[in-house]
Amino acid sequence: MTAAVDAPDLTDLTIGRVRRHMGSGRASLGEMLGRVVEVSSAGAWVTAADGRRYLDFGGYGVFILGHRHPTVVAEVRRQLDQHPLATRVFLEPVSARAAEALAEVAPDGLDQVHFVNSGTEATEAAIKLARAHGRTELIAVDGGFHGKSMGALSIIGNPLYQRPFGPLLPGVTQVPFGDLPALRSALSAAAGRACLVLEPVLGEGGALPAPEGYLRGAAEACREFGALLVADEIQTGLGRLGRWWGMDAEAVVPDIMLVGKGLSGGVIPVAAMVTGAELYQPFGRDPFLHSSTFGASPIASAAAIGALRAIKEEDAVAKAASLGTRLLILLHEAHRRHLPGQVAEVRGRGLLLGIEYAAAGLAGDVALELMSRGVLVNHSLNAADVLRLTPPAILADPEVDFFAQVLDDALAAVATRHQPRS
Repeated sequence: MTAAVDAPDLTDLTIGRVRRHMGSGRASLGEMLGRVVEVSSAGAWVTAADGRRYLDFGGYGVFILGHRHPTVVAEVRRQLDQHPLATRVFLEPVSARAAEALAEVAPDGLDQVHFVNSGTEATEAAIKLARAHGRTELIAVDGGFHGKSMGALSIIGNPLYQRPFGPLLPGVTQVPFGDLPALRSALSAAAGRACLVLEPVLGEGGALPAPEGYLRGAAEACREFGALLVADEIQTGLGRLGRWWGMDAEAVVPDIMLVGKGLSGGVIPVAAMVTGAELYQPFGRDPFLHSSTFGASPIASAAAIGALRAIKEEDAVAKAASLGTRLLILLHEAHRRHLPGQVAEVRGRGLLLGIEYAAAGLAGDVALELMSRGVLVNHSLNAADVLRLTPPAILADPEVDFFAQVLDDALAAVATRHQPRS
């Protein structure tokens, strides 16, 4: 780690390099967020160049096991010392073990695994597999987020990110999230040709859970109209919602499932598309039909093996459920105490939590106050008024207490600047 005395030099150097080589926007954002340069991490904490530590309630859902979990690090280090990348000519055992481990925890019947490097690549794989089966019409929901490569971008529920890059994929229909009649109408209009891509809880859409019965109704409508159901569990899966998979809440088994973020163990990027044997046949028969140089690399597969083992051994799914309930109550009480009438909703499932503020700019104000006091949080790309929290399932009581105190202080500070008008 860089010594604290070097922090000003390192900060200036980093901002200058980012501005020159990575973009002025990224540099300006870094300056707005306090000129923090992160240099190390462990558990639930990230350490900056000046030695200050930040409790990580952000990370976009990646760190369900925190940072540098010892089980994951051990698997990755062993693989790094032995065989980190494969030739992709011969068979390789670590990716096979990782596929088996993921199939063991996937919903029944989803036992074919196609590894990729990121969530957006998993979305692309699903879109291509659906097209191989004649499902060329894509249906997605407003507020949904599935990545920013061209296929995934075509079904993002926010035109802001699409406009500079058109034309995108044709045959895409957006429907309101939670509106089953609208969904049924779209599926009926594309009967036998549709593929629905759906998150059980909208992540970038502001930690917005599906209404009760919606997931089951969507699955039934897909069967009725001959559509494929793709469950995007990239952010919601692997225990994040207090269940192994978000679709488990209504006992829905999708045709295709997307996995990512937490599968990395917070160490090496890895994601996957998981499906059943019949649907997988186009990819299963021809391994070159949809391939990737770095997909299913031994080192990334080792991270996935470590992550899946740690989630099971440490009962992270149950911990996410209990911690989530505790944090949700804490969030409700703190906002009721300091910002009465200025919060539209506090919501979420497990450790995917959101606070929707009633006034424009309030979410950003609270985020800056929290970060200035040592708690890292995220905004929501598709819901500007929602502050999103994705803490790890490894939190100890003192860390929860620290968050509670910081939240109380941050909201008290914000309240002095956002007094409701009489």
